[in-house]
Parts: sequence; C-alpha cells; structure tokens
Amino acid sequence: MYVAVKGGERAILNSYRLVDAYRRGDPSVPELTLAQIREQMPLAVSRVMAEGSLYDPHLAALVLKQAAGDQIEAIFLLRAYRTTLSRFGYTEPVDTGDMRLRRRISSTFKDVPGGQVLGPTWDYTQRLLDFSLEAERAHEPMPVGRPADDAGMARVTDLLEREELVEADAIPPGDPVPPDLTREPLTLPAGRAARLQNLARADEGFLLAMGYSTQRGYGNTHPFAAEIRYGTAEVELFVEELGFAVTIGEIELTECQMISQFAGSAEEAPRFTRGYGLVFGYNERKAMSMALVDRSMRAAELGEAADAPANDIEFMLYHSDNVEASGFVQHLKLPHYVDFQTNLELLRRLRAQSGAGAGGNEAANDAAAVGIDTDAAHPDLQQPVEETLA
Repeated sequence: MYVAVKGGERAILNSYRLVDAYRRGDPSVPELTLAQIREQMPLAVSRVMAEGSLYDPHLAALVLKQAAGDQIEAIFLLRAYRTTLSRFGYTEPVDTGDMRLRRRISSTFKDVPGGQVLGPTWDYTQRLLDFSLEAERAHEPMPVGRPADDAGMARVTDLLEREELVEADAIPPGDPVPPDLTREPLTLPAGRAARLQNLARADEGFLLAMGYSTQRGYGNTHPFAAEIRYGTAEVELFVEELGFAVTIGEIELTECQMISQFAGSAEEAPRFTRGYGLVFGYNERKAMSMALVDRSMRAAELGEAADAPANDIEFMLYHSDNVEASGFVQHLKLPHYVDFQTNLELLRRLRAQSGAGAGGNEAANDAAAVGIDTDAAHPDLQQPVEETLA
C-alpha cells in the first residue's frame, strides 16, 4: 500500500503556478485582453455561452482565457459560476420571427420570400490559408442586420403550415411550464421541452457525430434545412408591478428548422415533420446537429422504427453533456491506488494458481517478462505517490 508523506500539497500548489505560467506563455508577447477574445473569437464565445447555459460574452471570454482556450474546461467554469447566481424570474418566450437578421438562408426554396441573406459565412470560402491575417488590417464594422417582418421574412415552415404540408407547431395541451434543467435533474421519460433544453447545452461534437450518423443510414429520416436564421432578438421580462413586459436586453441566437418526410398513418395524412435547434450566439453547425437529433428522438412518437443510436432518448440525453462526460473520464487521473492494488493482487494469485497446471512455467515467464514478481510485490510499484509529484 502507498504511504502518505509530506510534500503532496506543495506539489499541487506548484502545479497551480505552472499552469498559470503555461497559460500566459512567453511574457514578451502582449497578453490577450478579454475584449480581444470577445470580439475576435466570437464563435468560441458563442459555444461557451450555449453549453455553459449562461449568456454573457464578457464572462465567456474570461473563462476562455482562464482555460487557455480549452472550451470544455471553459464551459465547466461558466456553469459552475452560474450556479452561484440568484434567479429572480423567467423572461417571456422569445419570438425568433422578430429577430434582427444578419443571416437567413433556406435550402428548400431558391426564391424564399424576403430573399436569401448570406451574411457572415465560411460556406463559400476556399479553405486556403489567409496569410494576410499575419498583419493587422483595418476592417469595417459588421452591420447590425435588418429586422424581419411577417410579410418579407416569414418563416419557411409557416408557409408550409398554411398549406398543411408540415405538422403544426402547436402549444401542448394545458401549456405546461417547461422544466428547468439548470435547477432540476433530468428525469425519464423526458418530454420534448426537456429534450430540447438538454440538447441546447449538449456537446457540439457529440451532436454533430450523432446527427451525421442519421444521414449515413443509422436512422430513417431524409432531412431538409427549411431555414437557418442568425441575428439578435429582444428579451422581455414581465414586471408584476407594471402589469406588462419590458425589454431588458438583446441576445444573439442561431435557429434551425429541419423538415423530414413522414408517410402518414390511418389517422394522419402524409406531411413533413420538424426537427428544431436553437442556440446562443452564432453556431449553425450546433443548431443543425441539434435539429437532426431532435427529429431522430421523435421516431417512436411518430410510429417509426427506433433502433438507431440517435433514436435512443436515454442514450442521447445522458451522454451528450460534455461537463459530465469530461468529469467522468478525467476522474481516472485521480488516485485509484487501493482499487488497483486489489486487482493487482488478484491477478498475482490467479497467475500463481495457474502455475500448478500445465502452463505454470509459461505463466511464470510471462510474469517475469512484464516485471511482475509472482511471489512478492515489485518494489518500484510501491513508491509513495508524493515522491513522484514533488
């Protein structure tokens, strides 16, 4: 067994100083400011806010700097901080139809009402290194966008709904209050409101992989991107003393509406069905992946085969959270000395017992080859852990 000795705490404190020096890098290089991170790394900031469940570009920039660019660590830090904040109310539902749009595209209609608004996108770039970025350049500020309106920028799904070609985006009976997964644990069975909330803060890479799997045959949907919107939307809070809602700010959002074919049934006519994605900031890939997975998790509800990984609601919801996944994987770095010694001693006994049989000599030779003494513990395997940390 390992014996604790003094020195471990000193080593840990030294590791704090080392990680601070590692994060800072070469002191001769100017230090990054939070304003630079917030304004020049907006996609990283958007992801941290979305998966950290807190819309605050300044704090997202801070945790990105603190985590040396590790987005999952930054998300963990932001979620931990959010738990310390007081909750004093819930805002009114945001109407994405009233967004001030910076980008709006549809892959289902070429001449969509209001036109295609390309906005900032890498879709048409050649993916070649731009060496001009090595030098500072002057840039014009990005336009704030233009407001959407019912006549000029109607949602594509709204147009299809008027012809009854897509399922209605109806409010559930009784208009139940959606759960708050930031304050309540996830429980199964989970309704769609809880599932969407879980997906909104799920790991982008996991959703991307699972959404991709549905396109490669591990699912039975053929999706179309009806519409993708990126812009700013006003947030309103109902004030009891005033008796009406007031605008308290604006947030950036990316919304994706996916539609998929549905053959219908004896009770329902054939129509398109929906998959939905909505995330903080500008992140089309996450919103699209979310919409694909949302539709896949509805398979059983729609009477379709639900035998693909992305159809499994429990699997998707419990494995999509990168903070929990990272913690469970990285806990393997923590001391497991007692557990390992138990397994090691059991292995030694099994190998010693096998020496009584025909393969005894081979077992002993194998043990010697890997440095395991079948009669006594190897001295190098019993060094105090603090000696390796000091």
